[in-house]
Amino acid sequence: MKMMKKKILVTYKLPAEGFSKILETNNFELIFPKEKAFSREEIFDKIKDVDVLLSMFNLKVDAEMIDQGKQLKIISNFGVGFNNIDIKYAESKNIVVTNTPDPVVEPTAELAFALMANLARRISECDKKLRIPGATRWGVLENLGNGLYGKRLGIIGMGRIGQSIAKRALAAGMTIFYNNRHQLDKATEEKFNAQYVTLEELLAESEYISISTPLTEETHHLIDKDAFAKMRRDVNIINTARGAIIKEKDLAEALATKRIAGAAMDVYEFEPQITEELLSLDNVVMVPHIGTATISARNEMSEYACENIMRFFKGEKPLSRVI
Repeated sequence: MKMMKKKILVTYKLPAEGFSKILETNNFELIFPKEKAFSREEIFDKIKDVDVLLSMFNLKVDAEMIDQGKQLKIISNFGVGFNNIDIKYAESKNIVVTNTPDPVVEPTAELAFALMANLARRISECDKKLRIPGATRWGVLENLGNGLYGKRLGIIGMGRIGQSIAKRALAAGMTIFYNNRHQLDKATEEKFNAQYVTLEELLAESEYISISTPLTEETHHLIDKDAFAKMRRDVNIINTARGAIIKEKDLAEALATKRIAGAAMDVYEFEPQITEELLSLDNVVMVPHIGTATISARNEMSEYACENIMRFFKGEKPLSRVI
């Protein structure tokens, strides 16, 4: 008797290269959108008889969507973050949830460091002004930045991405502070020449702050008006984690009043909407959630998400299981 193929609903039209291995097994039927992505209504229609939902990190997978998947057994999330999924409800339905942490580490750290260097040397600001006739001043004491060498970097969240940022910062001659839920072992601290400090100490002493912590109830609005008040006035803050870790209205005020020197953002509290006040400021660099947006990373994320699925149906442990 011929075995029925497991159906996988892929919610976004990803490159085919990342799915070559799972297709070679001939055990799965993949349903891709013809256009860029399935609409929520289309997902509700198609999810009814599928075994797997391969969801994007920006797709809201709530209880209502999960209830439509009568045969749903696993949600393989394309991304390391999973706050887009109602985890508790999925668990109550005995649905496994996986994510893709490994492929995102280096590209996200790379972007965080690029944004930090951009802020330090005012690259985007100078680039924009050069394109406006008469907007740029040339001179020995014009367009001065702060540089990175010898400066103090505070990393909030010293997991794999935070450590990868620390590796780059160490090579650039920076001093590294970090705050984490738990202090790292001595060997890891020595590897990055990193000092564990309280959050208050990190906010007060850092000249650059990089956010790499997950978004949880505890970290929601972790950086708000009170936190900005504790920071140095020459601090630059970089967020490549989740937008709602920073209270965006308070950030806009801190930047506009020069309470802090600058910010660089890859993620936003109300993404894809951006607090309007930020758009007119010179001391903020913004990119549209491109932390993992490299060709190789996208393919690796697809392969990883598919490997989670294949292992699950073989009765093996997925590479990365959330629940």
